[in-house]
Amino acid sequence: MKLGMKKIFALVAAFVPALALAAGSSVPLDEHRTDLHDTASLQRGAQTFANYCMGCHSMEHARYNRVAKDLDIPEELMMENLVFADKKFGDKMTIAMDQVDSKRWFGATPPDLTLVARVRRPDWLYTYLRSFYEDDSRPWGVNNVVFKDVGMPHVLAELQGNQVLGTALVEEGFDTLTGQPIMVEKEHVLYIEEEGTLSADEYDKLVYDLVNFMVYMAEPIAVERERLGWWVLLFLAIFFVPVYFLNKEFWRDIK
Repeated sequence: MKLGMKKIFALVAAFVPALALAAGSSVPLDEHRTDLHDTASLQRGAQTFANYCMGCHSMEHARYNRVAKDLDIPEELMMENLVFADKKFGDKMTIAMDQVDSKRWFGATPPDLTLVARVRRPDWLYTYLRSFYEDDSRPWGVNNVVFKDVGMPHVLAELQGNQVLGTALVEEGFDTLTGQPIMVEKEHVLYIEEEGTLSADEYDKLVYDLVNFMVYMAEPIAVERERLGWWVLLFLAIFFVPVYFLNKEFWRDIK
Protein backbone atom coordinates (compact mmCIF):
# COMPACT_ATOMS: atom_id res chain seq x y z
CA MET A 1 0.00 0.00 0.00
CA LYS A 2 1.40 3.36 -1.02
CA LEU A 3 0.90 6.48 1.05
CA GLY A 4 0.16 9.79 -0.63
CA MET A 5 2.65 12.62 -0.25
CA LYS A 6 0.28 14.53 2.03
CA LYS A 7 0.01 11.56 4.40
CA ILE A 8 3.79 11.12 4.44
CA PHE A 9 4.31 14.79 5.29
CA ALA A 10 1.67 14.51 8.01
CA LEU A 11 3.45 11.53 9.58
CA VAL A 12 6.80 13.33 9.45
CA ALA A 13 5.27 16.47 10.98
CA ALA A 14 3.85 14.43 13.85
CA PHE A 15 7.04 12.47 14.43
CA VAL A 16 9.63 15.25 14.36
CA PRO A 17 8.36 17.10 17.48
CA ALA A 18 8.47 13.83 19.41
CA LEU A 19 12.09 13.36 18.37
CA ALA A 20 12.91 16.89 19.45
CA LEU A 21 11.42 16.34 22.90
CA ALA A 22 13.15 13.00 23.30
CA ALA A 23 16.54 14.35 22.31
CA GLY A 24 19.17 14.08 24.96
CA SER A 25 20.67 16.96 26.88
CA SER A 26 24.18 18.27 26.30
CA VAL A 27 24.53 18.55 30.10
CA PRO A 28 25.92 15.47 31.89
CA LEU A 29 22.99 13.71 33.56
CA ASP A 30 22.96 12.04 36.96
CA GLU A 31 21.82 8.43 36.97
CA HIS A 32 18.38 7.57 38.28
CA ARG A 33 18.23 3.89 39.20
CA THR A 34 14.50 3.37 38.78
CA ASP A 35 12.95 0.70 40.99
CA LEU A 36 9.27 0.09 40.28
CA HIS A 37 9.21 -2.68 42.88
CA ASP A 38 9.90 -0.18 45.68
CA THR A 39 6.30 0.52 46.68
CA ALA A 40 7.26 2.82 49.55
CA SER A 41 9.27 5.00 47.17
CA LEU A 42 6.36 5.16 44.73
CA GLN A 43 3.98 6.13 47.53
CA ARG A 44 6.26 8.94 48.68
CA GLY A 45 6.63 10.11 45.08
CA ALA A 46 2.85 10.15 44.64
CA GLN A 47 2.51 12.28 47.76
CA THR A 48 5.14 14.75 46.56
CA PHE A 49 3.50 15.00 43.14
CA ALA A 50 0.05 15.60 44.65
CA ASN A 51 1.32 18.26 47.06
CA TYR A 52 3.76 20.16 44.84
CA CYS A 53 3.01 19.41 41.18
CA MET A 54 -0.73 18.94 40.73
CA GLY A 55 -1.46 22.60 41.24
CA CYS A 56 -0.31 23.12 37.64
CA HIS A 57 0.27 19.70 36.06
CA SER A 58 -2.35 17.04 35.47
CA MET A 59 -1.99 13.31 34.83
CA GLU A 60 -5.22 13.01 32.92
CA HIS A 61 -4.44 9.60 31.42
CA ALA A 62 -4.50 7.99 34.87
CA ARG A 63 -7.16 7.46 37.53
CA TYR A 64 -6.85 7.74 41.28
CA ASN A 65 -8.28 4.28 41.96
CA ARG A 66 -5.77 2.60 39.62
CA VAL A 67 -2.87 4.37 41.31
CA ALA A 68 -4.21 3.41 44.74
CA LYS A 69 -4.51 -0.23 43.69
CA ASP A 70 -1.04 -0.45 42.15
CA LEU A 71 0.68 1.34 45.04
CA ASP A 72 -1.22 -0.43 47.85
CA ILE A 73 -2.80 2.80 49.12
CA PRO A 74 -6.13 2.33 50.96
CA GLU A 75 -9.03 4.31 49.48
CA GLU A 76 -9.58 6.34 52.65
CA LEU A 77 -5.90 7.30 52.87
CA MET A 78 -5.84 8.14 49.16
CA MET A 79 -8.85 10.43 49.44
CA GLU A 80 -7.50 12.23 52.51
CA ASN A 81 -3.95 12.85 51.31
CA LEU A 82 -3.74 12.63 47.53
CA VAL A 83 -7.15 13.61 46.17
CA PHE A 84 -8.18 17.24 46.44
CA ALA A 85 -11.12 19.51 45.55
CA ASP A 86 -14.31 17.65 44.63
CA LYS A 87 -12.62 14.72 42.93
CA LYS A 88 -13.94 11.18 43.35
CA PHE A 89 -11.94 7.99 43.81
CA GLY A 90 -12.56 6.83 40.25
CA ASP A 91 -11.91 10.19 38.57
CA LYS A 92 -9.05 10.98 36.24
CA MET A 93 -6.13 12.91 37.72
CA THR A 94 -7.02 16.26 36.16
CA ILE A 95 -6.64 19.74 37.62
CA ALA A 96 -8.93 22.75 37.97
CA MET A 97 -6.53 25.33 36.51
CA ASP A 98 -7.90 27.03 33.41
CA GLN A 99 -5.63 26.69 30.37
CA VAL A 100 -6.14 30.30 29.30
CA ASP A 101 -5.14 31.57 32.74
CA SER A 102 -2.14 29.26 32.97
CA LYS A 103 -0.87 30.38 29.57
CA ARG A 104 -1.15 34.01 30.65
CA TRP A 105 0.69 33.34 33.93
CA PHE A 106 3.47 31.05 32.66
CA GLY A 107 3.71 31.96 28.97
CA ALA A 108 2.64 28.43 28.04
CA THR A 109 0.13 25.94 29.41
CA PRO A 110 1.88 23.54 31.84
CA PRO A 111 1.88 20.15 30.10
CA ASP A 112 0.19 17.00 31.30
CA LEU A 113 2.86 14.79 32.89
CA THR A 114 1.38 11.31 32.53
CA LEU A 115 3.86 10.30 29.84
CA VAL A 116 6.70 12.70 30.58
CA ALA A 117 9.04 9.89 31.71
CA ARG A 118 8.65 8.27 28.29
CA VAL A 119 9.33 11.52 26.46
CA ARG A 120 12.19 12.48 28.78
CA ARG A 121 14.50 9.88 30.28
CA PRO A 122 14.40 9.33 34.06
CA ASP A 123 18.01 10.57 34.25
CA TRP A 124 16.93 13.83 32.58
CA LEU A 125 14.03 14.37 34.99
CA TYR A 126 16.18 13.54 38.02
CA THR A 127 18.89 15.99 36.99
CA TYR A 128 16.42 18.67 35.90
CA LEU A 129 14.58 18.78 39.23
CA ARG A 130 17.90 19.22 41.06
CA SER A 131 19.35 21.85 38.69
CA PHE A 132 17.32 25.01 39.33
CA TYR A 133 19.38 28.04 40.32
CA GLU A 134 18.77 31.68 41.18
CA ASP A 135 18.54 33.98 38.14
CA ASP A 136 17.03 37.45 38.65
CA SER A 137 16.77 38.00 34.90
CA ARG A 138 14.04 35.35 34.59
CA PRO A 139 10.34 36.04 35.30
CA TRP A 140 10.20 33.53 38.17
CA GLY A 141 13.67 34.35 39.46
CA VAL A 142 15.13 30.95 38.55
CA ASN A 143 16.77 29.21 35.63
CA ASN A 144 17.83 25.63 35.01
CA VAL A 145 21.10 24.11 33.85
CA VAL A 146 19.38 21.27 32.00
CA PHE A 147 16.52 23.34 30.51
CA LYS A 148 17.84 26.83 29.78
CA ASP A 149 15.35 29.70 30.25
CA VAL A 150 12.71 27.37 31.61
CA GLY A 151 9.34 29.01 32.24
CA MET A 152 8.55 26.90 35.31
CA PRO A 153 9.01 28.21 38.86
CA HIS A 154 11.06 26.11 41.26
CA VAL A 155 8.17 24.69 43.28
CA LEU A 156 10.51 22.65 45.48
CA ALA A 157 12.70 25.63 46.41
CA GLU A 158 11.56 25.72 50.05
CA LEU A 159 12.75 22.12 50.39
CA GLN A 160 16.04 22.39 48.50
CA GLY A 161 17.01 25.90 49.53
CA ASN A 162 18.52 28.71 47.48
CA GLN A 163 20.80 27.18 44.86
CA VAL A 164 23.13 29.36 42.81
CA LEU A 165 25.38 28.85 39.79
CA GLY A 166 28.83 30.29 40.25
CA THR A 167 32.43 29.68 41.27
CA ALA A 168 33.05 27.23 44.10
CA LEU A 169 35.65 24.90 45.54
CA VAL A 170 35.06 21.33 44.41
CA GLU A 171 36.64 18.25 45.97
CA GLU A 172 38.68 16.22 43.49
CA GLY A 173 40.27 13.23 45.18
CA PHE A 174 42.68 13.07 48.13
CA ASP A 175 46.30 13.95 48.63
CA THR A 176 48.05 10.60 49.19
CA LEU A 177 50.69 12.22 51.44
CA THR A 178 48.49 14.26 53.76
CA GLY A 179 45.22 12.37 53.37
CA GLN A 180 43.47 15.71 52.93
CA PRO A 181 40.94 16.31 50.14
CA ILE A 182 42.19 18.21 47.11
CA MET A 183 40.00 21.27 46.53
CA VAL A 184 39.90 22.85 43.08
CA GLU A 185 38.17 26.12 42.20
CA LYS A 186 35.72 25.67 39.33
CA GLU A 187 33.30 27.93 37.52
CA HIS A 188 29.65 27.25 36.65
CA VAL A 189 29.12 25.02 39.65
CA LEU A 190 25.76 24.54 41.37
CA TYR A 191 25.87 24.93 45.15
CA ILE A 192 23.43 25.68 47.95
CA GLU A 193 23.83 29.22 49.23
CA GLU A 194 21.01 29.00 51.77
CA GLU A 195 19.71 25.67 53.04
CA GLY A 196 16.06 24.68 52.76
CA THR A 197 13.97 22.48 55.04
CA LEU A 198 15.71 19.35 53.72
CA SER A 199 19.37 18.43 53.66
CA ALA A 200 21.01 17.78 50.28
CA ASP A 201 20.70 14.01 50.69
CA GLU A 202 17.08 14.26 51.82
CA TYR A 203 16.21 16.45 48.85
CA ASP A 204 17.90 14.07 46.41
CA LYS A 205 15.89 11.23 47.95
CA LEU A 206 12.65 13.17 47.57
CA VAL A 207 13.39 13.89 43.91
CA TYR A 208 14.36 10.25 43.36
CA ASP A 209 10.99 9.10 44.72
CA LEU A 210 9.13 11.70 42.63
CA VAL A 211 10.83 10.59 39.40
CA ASN A 212 10.28 6.94 40.36
CA PHE A 213 6.56 7.67 40.60
CA MET A 214 6.55 9.51 37.26
CA VAL A 215 8.24 6.54 35.58
CA TYR A 216 5.53 4.26 36.99
CA MET A 217 2.80 6.62 35.75
CA ALA A 218 4.23 6.59 32.23
CA GLU A 219 3.77 2.81 32.06
CA PRO A 220 1.72 1.34 34.94
CA ILE A 221 1.79 -2.11 33.32
CA ALA A 222 5.62 -2.27 33.32
CA VAL A 223 5.93 -4.53 36.40
CA GLU A 224 3.15 -6.83 35.17
CA ARG A 225 4.76 -6.96 31.73
CA GLU A 226 8.07 -7.93 33.30
CA ARG A 227 6.40 -10.69 35.34
CA LEU A 228 4.59 -12.08 32.29
CA GLY A 229 7.84 -11.97 30.34
CA TRP A 230 9.47 -14.43 32.73
CA TRP A 231 6.49 -16.82 32.36
CA VAL A 232 6.74 -16.59 28.57
CA LEU A 233 10.46 -17.39 28.68
CA LEU A 234 9.76 -20.35 30.99
CA PHE A 235 7.07 -21.63 28.61
CA LEU A 236 9.41 -21.36 25.63
CA ALA A 237 12.17 -23.18 27.52
CA ILE A 238 9.82 -26.06 28.43
CA PHE A 239 8.20 -26.15 24.98
CA PHE A 240 11.63 -26.37 23.37
CA VAL A 241 12.17 -29.90 24.73
CA PRO A 242 9.26 -31.71 22.97
CA VAL A 243 9.81 -29.63 19.83
CA TYR A 244 13.46 -30.68 19.74
CA PHE A 245 12.67 -34.39 20.03
CA LEU A 246 9.76 -34.12 17.58
CA ASN A 247 12.04 -32.48 15.06
CA LYS A 248 14.66 -35.19 15.63
CA GLU A 249 12.07 -37.95 15.14
CA PHE A 250 10.68 -36.32 12.01
CA TRP A 251 14.07 -36.12 10.28
CA ARG A 252 15.39 -39.50 11.52
CA ASP A 253 14.60 -41.49 8.36
CA ILE A 254 15.27 -38.69 5.96
CA LYS A 255 18.72 -38.65 4.46
